Amino acid sequence: MQKYYLGVDLGTGSAKAVAIDADGNTLATAQDHYNFLQPQPGYAEQDPELIWQAFLSCLQQIDDKLKETPAAISFSSAMHSIMAVDINGKPLVNAMLWSDARSGAIAEELRAGEHAQELYKHTGTAIYAMSPLCKIMWLKQHEPDIFAKTHKFISIKEYIWFKLFGVYEVDQSIASSTGMFDIIDLKWYAPALQIAGINTGKLSTPVETTYSRKLTNNTSIKGLSSETLIFTGASDGCCANLGGNAINAGVGALTIGTSGAVRVGSDRPIYNFKAMTFNYLLKANTFICGGAVNNGGGAVNWLLQNFLKNDLNEENYKGFFNQVESIAPGSEGLLFLPYLYAERTPVWDAKSSASFINISAKHQQAHFLRAGLEGICFALNDVLNAVEQGGGLVNELVISGGFIASPVWVQMLADITGKRLLILQSDDSSAIGAIYLAMETMGIAIEAIMQKETGTRTVISPNLEIHARYKQIFVVYQGLYGTIKESVHHLHSIATL
Repeated sequence: MQKYYLGVDLGTGSAKAVAIDADGNTLATAQDHYNFLQPQPGYAEQDPELIWQAFLSCLQQIDDKLKETPAAISFSSAMHSIMAVDINGKPLVNAMLWSDARSGAIAEELRAGEHAQELYKHTGTAIYAMSPLCKIMWLKQHEPDIFAKTHKFISIKEYIWFKLFGVYEVDQSIASSTGMFDIIDLKWYAPALQIAGINTGKLSTPVETTYSRKLTNNTSIKGLSSETLIFTGASDGCCANLGGNAINAGVGALTIGTSGAVRVGSDRPIYNFKAMTFNYLLKANTFICGGAVNNGGGAVNWLLQNFLKNDLNEENYKGFFNQVESIAPGSEGLLFLPYLYAERTPVWDAKSSASFINISAKHQQAHFLRAGLEGICFALNDVLNAVEQGGGLVNELVISGGFIASPVWVQMLADITGKRLLILQSDDSSAIGAIYLAMETMGIAIEAIMQKETGTRTVISPNLEIHARYKQIFVVYQGLYGTIKESVHHLHSIATL
């Protein structure tokens, strides 16, 4: 059996493994799903043991298919999770996920404080409820007994790593998304730890994303051997850029799933404090910079379920996009702010909400659907604009996610951004990017593999006439929320009485 290399992505809803050979050919894949918990509004938790079992399941599935252990395995992982564990590595609470919003008030106060800009500059992480820094502060305030008993605060990937090796180590990529790691000096940032009320002893030892270990001879895990090099890898967003060959200047990556994100590679951080774009480490001297939005495919699903009263199935999606296509770009002046589930970059307001603006008697159902889709694209263009303002100019975007199945949505995105789009067909870019990190470290040339993948992509070019019209609408879009924000907050406070 030829050598193969395994990338494992530890996501919010599943663990996925992709096995490739030295030429980049996919040999096998495996996936195991798990649920997350919402015990009360604003909470998003996960039992870390489910992730461990899903990881083991993926290893076994690949081993059953290929009948051989991998030469190397490397991890990609969702960011911003945090859990408290005792001295034996046993979780004291479930992991708090990126979408957990309970520390929103703490983040808002911290973001408005005098040290916010320095904190952002050093850590490169937006000051928001998703940040592990804010989550630890919440535990200190609201769960003091748990806080006092905590031996370490770790992420879901660190939990897997501890289960494998019995040591607390964290790759610099995951560390750079905690709000507590200095992305320039590559060590825990003392002022952030002071704010959290902890010291370095409460956190794992940072290591490079190319760092590896091997299992000891007395550790038996099906699908791994004592000869398998096991790499820490990086975060899912950073790995996705590498896996999609979107790390060079001028090339960005844009993903729309339930939420959405825009990311560009850079040899330096790209700061924008007002928009709080992120700056995460992929590897030495390579940053992945950008921003995320809360409302992508989730907003489309809302329109289908709550606006059209339709089930989420292929036929209804097709009908939705057919109606969208029947309306001219610009939706005859109807505009949608898509903040149904609040918003991150560049709004950063947990109390933000969605709005249809400029409704008139001429607007029919299809206008609202098209305006809804345009609003999602405007929100992503807002992130792209914030990144470019910081100096990360983008000429083309590698796009991925479920939305690429809709030609009208893809063309709309090209027309609104004015960028050339390259469609990445694979949903495995995070796992593949993780294994690229390992292969490169092992001396395997990955450039040819990446160029081969790029050559097979579909190219979508913007309609420049329509783009000029959208540019005018985008100016209006950017100013809208600031105009109505105070009223939105007032209504929010009335509704919660």
